[in-house]
Amino acid sequence: MSTENQLTNFNFFQPLEIRWNDMDALGHVNNVFYMEYFQIGRGYYMNAVSPSWDWMKNMFVIAHIECDFQKELRLDAKNPQIGLRISRLGNKSFDIAYIVVSKGRDGETIVHATGSSTQVIIDIESHQSISVPNWLRDDIFRLETGLGS
Repeated sequence: MSTENQLTNFNFFQPLEIRWNDMDALGHVNNVFYMEYFQIGRGYYMNAVSPSWDWMKNMFVIAHIECDFQKELRLDAKNPQIGLRISRLGNKSFDIAYIVVSKGRDGETIVHATGSSTQVIIDIESHQSISVPNWLRDDIFRLETGLGS
């Protein structure tokens, strides 16, 4: 898949800070840190999608997460970013697609990894899954395209 196709429908990007601690003995970001990058991105993304989200009342849990590595990411990467978008919105869950990119020497976009996760909305008190609230659906549709409404 071309880089242009991989970037389709990503409306949100967050700069990534690559830390010395993220490196492994080969001098590139260790695979375990991509899940942390996804988590950091999710926090910024969900606040951008729904600025009034009450994290003490409404929450989701990760039911599934995966990552495909495409090109090593190094400490000296130029403008590393993580892109996120909602790729599926169900009754009690939603999927987020991720893309980790940087800029090459000629300004081209380099894709380092892609991934996805499934989030299930839960009631904090009962720890049971609940329907995605209408206010969250409305917030998602305001930012995302291609989901229908």
